[in-house]
Amino acid sequence: MTATVEVIRDITDEAEQPDADTIAAWCQTALLAAGNLKPVADNAEISVRIVSEAESAELNSQYRNKANPTNVLSFPSDLPASVATLLDTLPLGDLVICQAVVSREAGEQNKSLSDHWAHMVIHGVLHLLGFDHQNDSDAEQMENLEIDILKSLNIADPYENRSIPST
Repeated sequence: MTATVEVIRDITDEAEQPDADTIAAWCQTALLAAGNLKPVADNAEISVRIVSEAESAELNSQYRNKANPTNVLSFPSDLPASVATLLDTLPLGDLVICQAVVSREAGEQNKSLSDHWAHMVIHGVLHLLGFDHQNDSDAEQMENLEIDILKSLNIADPYENRSIPST
């Protein structure tokens, strides 16, 4: 399965961002790994926007009632099947990633910036596929899948030193 991934950069400081091909590869890896649980059509499409803290905070407030920027927001397309079958490409949804938050978190958590970016992209893609972490059981399933995907990329378990549950 090969998805089309469009990367839109609203922040021009590319030194703090992975290149579009790397982001697309992380998306593909997540889709392939999750495919056994949540199959995805071959004509899938994902949009990834890299935004400022101000835009992230605005979107987080509007859609999650949280008044601060966040690392990644996922907006699944949730098209009805009757509409999806009419389209040449099937939009899975949009990821909105805040470069400043991802960079800050990587430093605070003593992670490489690239590894944290990979985690946030993969985390977001799993949300587009319907995975969530609203309860302990769902969180465990999603986190275990993230850990397995990241391990396949030679990236350490991002949750191994966490002392508080995910939100």
